[in-house]
Amino acid sequence: MSPRSPFNGPARQRGAIGMMAALTLGMALVLILIVVDSGRLYLEKRDLQRVADMAALEAASRGGNCGAGATANAFALASVARNNFPIPSAGRALAVACGGLTVGANNLRVFTANAASSEAIRVVVSHAVQQSVAGAIGALFGGDGRGATVTLTATAVAALPPPLASLTLRSTALNIDSSKSATLNALFGGLLGGSLNLSAVSWNGLVNSNINLLSYLNRLKLDIGLNAAGYEQVLGNTIAVSQLVQTTINVLDPNGTLGATATIVGLQAIKAAAGTTQVVLGNLLNVQAGTQATALAVDLRAFDLIQGFVQLANKQNGLVANQTINLGVAQISARVQVLEPPQLSAIGDPRKVMAPNNPLGPNRIYVKTAQVRTLLSVQLPVLDGIASLVSDVAGLAAPLASILSSLLHLDIKGVLDSLTCALGVPCQTPDVILLPGSFRLDVALDVAAANSYVTAYSCLTPTNKTLTTSTTTSVANLKMGTIDPPSAVFGSNSAPPNVVVQPLKLIDIGVKTCSRLLIILPFNCGPRTPGVGGGIDISADTTVGQNAGMSHVYSAPPAASLPEINQAPFYYSYSTSNIVSSLSDTLTNINLNMHGPSGTLVSGLGATLASVKSLLVTAINSVLSPLLDTLINTLLSALGINLNQVDVGANLSCQSGRATLVI
Repeated sequence: MSPRSPFNGPARQRGAIGMMAALTLGMALVLILIVVDSGRLYLEKRDLQRVADMAALEAASRGGNCGAGATANAFALASVARNNFPIPSAGRALAVACGGLTVGANNLRVFTANAASSEAIRVVVSHAVQQSVAGAIGALFGGDGRGATVTLTATAVAALPPPLASLTLRSTALNIDSSKSATLNALFGGLLGGSLNLSAVSWNGLVNSNINLLSYLNRLKLDIGLNAAGYEQVLGNTIAVSQLVQTTINVLDPNGTLGATATIVGLQAIKAAAGTTQVVLGNLLNVQAGTQATALAVDLRAFDLIQGFVQLANKQNGLVANQTINLGVAQISARVQVLEPPQLSAIGDPRKVMAPNNPLGPNRIYVKTAQVRTLLSVQLPVLDGIASLVSDVAGLAAPLASILSSLLHLDIKGVLDSLTCALGVPCQTPDVILLPGSFRLDVALDVAAANSYVTAYSCLTPTNKTLTTSTTTSVANLKMGTIDPPSAVFGSNSAPPNVVVQPLKLIDIGVKTCSRLLIILPFNCGPRTPGVGGGIDISADTTVGQNAGMSHVYSAPPAASLPEINQAPFYYSYSTSNIVSSLSDTLTNINLNMHGPSGTLVSGLGATLASVKSLLVTAINSVLSPLLDTLINTLLSALGINLNQVDVGANLSCQSGRATLVI
């Protein structure tokens, strides 16, 4: 064995452990200093962040801005002072900026400064603090000395939830009597494909009952088992109309104790009539993507909601509501079909409307009434009882003689009281008569939707705000004559056909052969040959008014005129100038034409027919116009349509909730 080296003995290693212990203790002290120093700086940073957060939240919550009369900086200064961070102060600084938020390529929010925007407010606070003992140690290695400072900075961006605007359509039905309830029963029952027999009390109960949209959607989610789904999924789901009505019952009667009331009894009857038809609720209620749940707290009348369900169902099932109404002087058969259902309510962020300057784009806040086709068959009383009209029609015989002679190549001698017919020699003479008995006049009325949409808004302060809308009232195309009803209706999901109207023949031009033996004897005439000279018919095809692009500004103050999103809407009536309060002007534009036996139009009778047309139109007007006014107003108002006006309710919340930190 080799001898042990004297350099490896215990004596030579004595004190090594002590040195290692001293080094380890020194390093531990340094690390402790670093940890303590870092902890102190962390606490300083945390306090500084708290100051920045509170300042940003207060400036945003109080509606601070950086434009004219800037208030954001003052609100932030007040906040930091209350949090023991007074400005100005040595080593402390505060910077406030207003701007907007965008989403960057990494899907993170990015603040963009813009003094003209108060969408978000950024607060940056900084504080210079000493580096402490660690700084002295750093100086040994060429760093800053012990008295050196480090500047801590904290940034916070706060924003209020986006502004929210809503538009709501209101039905024109205000009070329903027994006659109107009968019309509603026949109309709604026919559109649903069932039968209804609701009392006026039941209908008025729906008119006077309000339903909160948020409460309704929450209950609907529960009823159809979509508890975890968002409202967009509920609105996009296909749901039976009977279920939509049942949810209405559940909202109005949550405890099930009102089953005997007229309102609930009426809803149960409507549910039964609805059958199995399914619809998409989003076609009736439009909620902008990403809208917060609190924005849905809008009140709707139960009648308007049910009315919308019925029209949605009719668009889906393609049925026609048939109704016969006896108005005393005329028997009217009405057929009603919904071409497009209404959009009763729309809710969204008006900034998304204005940002691309596209108020009718995908983020539009837009409501509309229904598009409806109404076919009326009016069985009018006899016209040959109107003496002045009969006399004037008879007076057409003489001026028609020469025209008929040329047209028919007949030897027409004029009226019989002339001396043109020789004694004993038969001659032909025109015989012009009103068609005897009552006649049927068909009227087709296609009503396009009235609509309203948001075009601009302003929120200077939460109580000084405006909402601007553009509204177009209904336009109606009226055709009159003879219509084949089956050709004018359509099935579910099919395009409505064009209504073809044939002129209605009112006057027949015939010929009879007469002779007499002596001057003192009357003429002896043979049987009348009808239609030899054709006839005179009437028709009408006209568009009944429209006022397009009517701008209106809902404003506050007074605050009552522009309520918050969860309050009752403020309604404004967009009225037009007597579009169809009377159809007299429309009927005055009746086309009155004479046709030959082959159907060719006979020209050159303008002066001849002028007096007859005037009397004929007056006669028809005296009977038809009041009937059409009453009937059309009754049917269309039951569907929430008024050709003279549209009632649009508006809500605007500049602050739809509390401010939150967004960055």
